[in-house]
Amino acid sequence: MPLSKADKQAVVAEVSSVLAQAQTMVLAEYRGVAVDELTQLRNKARAQHVALRVLKNTLARRAVENTPFAPLAEQMVGPLIYSISEDPVAAAKVVNDFAKSNDKFVIRTGMNEGKVMDLPSIQALANIPGREELLARLLGVMLAPVSGFARALAALSAQQGEQTV
Repeated sequence: MPLSKADKQAVVAEVSSVLAQAQTMVLAEYRGVAVDELTQLRNKARAQHVALRVLKNTLARRAVENTPFAPLAEQMVGPLIYSISEDPVAAAKVVNDFAKSNDKFVIRTGMNEGKVMDLPSIQALANIPGREELLARLLGVMLAPVSGFARALAALSAQQGEQTV
């Protein structure tokens, strides 16, 4: 059943509001991918806070107008799934991981920080650790000197305790 004009406007408004918050958008062709596999992809995307939508390309083009993602409009051709995220890495990571396990799912293009990306760029972006992992690494680096100092003090205390006995 075709969408009414009001429904189309609502879809465009919704996608535009998501794009206003987004840093990354990745477009992939899903022709031949089974519905249950796409459902798994949607679940994984939801868990990573990635908006994953299948849209009519004309609606998607209208949604990207007047956004930083406008240069992608000319590449919105064919059956595409749109992956959008606020995290600069999440959308690329979700789509790239799914494409590794499904040869029918083909990443076409994407955009991050105002730059249109090709497949190798998207794969490189996907291999960057996520925000949570980077924060954990930073915390480990910050705690290393403190824990080393604490171990040195403990060793010194133990050594002085042995000398007094």
